[in-house]
Parts: sequence; C-alpha cells; structure tokens
Amino acid sequence: MKTASFPSLRVEPELREAAEQSLLEGETISGFVEQAIRDSIERRGHQREFIARGLASRDNAKRSGNYVAADAVMGRLQAMLAAAKAGK
Repeated sequence: MKTASFPSLRVEPELREAAEQSLLEGETISGFVEQAIRDSIERRGHQREFIARGLASRDNAKRSGNYVAADAVMGRLQAMLAAAKAGK
C-alpha cells in the first residue's frame, strides 16, 4: 500500500515548542502529529456512535412511550457517585 502525506501545517512557535517539550523519548513531531490525528479520528468515531445510540434510544422511547424520569436518572447517578466516593 502506498503511503500518503498530510499538508504541512503552519503553527505559532509556542505551539511547536510545547509539542516538542511533550514528546516521549525517541518520539518525533511527525509521530506525535500522526498519533494525535489517529486519536482524534477514534474519539470522533466514539462520539458519532454515542450520538447514534442516544438518538435510537430517543426514537425507541417515543415509539414505546416508555420513558425514565430525569429525577430517577439523577438519583441513580448520585447514588453511583456516592458509592464510588465511599469506595475510595
């Protein structure tokens, strides 16, 4: 498979310096940028999937008329948070 390249990117010197300072040992700016792009693509894919699940859930609730009250959801979330804090 042939490789492709991204267009060059002009940035402020401070951003370039910050990127260079955050490099791991043996890591290059090119490798850092490539990984950042891969991470962003993956994150955006997860966001799309999350939104799709939410919209499907909304549509299912509309069809079935089966809704969960916001107070019930918040109560469960607060209980989960309290349990997590107690476990620390």
